Amino acid sequence: MSLPVGLYTATDSHTFHFHQLQRGTSDRVRNKRVNERTGEEVALDDIVKGFDTGGEYVLVEPEELADVAPGRSKALEITGFVELDEIAPIFFDRTYYLGPRGKDYGKIYHLLARVLSDANRAGIATFVMRQREYLVAVKAEDGLLTCHTLHWADEIRDPHEQLDDLPGRTKVSPKERQMAEQLIEALAIGWDPEDYHDTFQEKVAALIEAKRAGETVEKAEPAAESTNVVDLMEVLRASVENADGAGKGRGGPGRRGRRASGKPAGARSPKGGGAERRPGDLQELTKAELYDRAAEAKVRGRSTMTRDELIEALAA
Repeated sequence: MSLPVGLYTATDSHTFHFHQLQRGTSDRVRNKRVNERTGEEVALDDIVKGFDTGGEYVLVEPEELADVAPGRSKALEITGFVELDEIAPIFFDRTYYLGPRGKDYGKIYHLLARVLSDANRAGIATFVMRQREYLVAVKAEDGLLTCHTLHWADEIRDPHEQLDDLPGRTKVSPKERQMAEQLIEALAIGWDPEDYHDTFQEKVAALIEAKRAGETVEKAEPAAESTNVVDLMEVLRASVENADGAGKGRGGPGRRGRRASGKPAGARSPKGGGAERRPGDLQELTKAELYDRAAEAKVRGRSTMTRDELIEALAA
């Protein structure tokens, strides 16, 4: 199956790009190509690529690489469709948006996006860009086709060869399992990527702005020291207590959305015990807090709800 599409970058990087300057000046410092034996600078035309075969180099000229490089792809050639769940997360690399190459392909574009979404499948294809061949998965996201470059199978490293201290299977007691499950449940939240941001890059930006203005920036807090606690039950117990305390410390209900009386959030108070929580009060809660209350109230489908849908479900 061939689909002419345009490839568009879908992500940006937070990385700040600094130039190298000589201290005390605004003079740029440039990197030069220097012969490591003679110390002399080498012209670009005199540089060839060499592959080390173990003490001996095989030299390859730029034009020789160009002769064997495949031509740039004009279309994605989809060879088949696989279940999305069959592709392990470790294989995914970069993401691109795909757009139809002209109005004539709009109908097939939207049709493919719809059926891929309904079937929860991805099209597997290969294409060439910048003299490199890529393995990709084409999938549907919110009515849009996206292209995810995949690592080749031989690029995935065996963890058993990379990790010397990888533990084997160990026996876990029912109490330890119960405590671990309790910790996960206590820290259960709804997924909203807007709740997370790159604080280090924000601090770098603040540092640059402060230095421009001649101001100073407070240093970051030192990292917490390890407690060297090895008792699993003590670690889990302390983590559960901290999770519960963090929820109560917000000035509202605990992590599981209970009031101080221990009643589920949104439950009607007895007569004389105060007014029932009004739907308008829910507007003051974050999405994570709303999700906690929805979990306590056992609202079905809460994991895929938006903030407004959570408010509506809890108000009902």
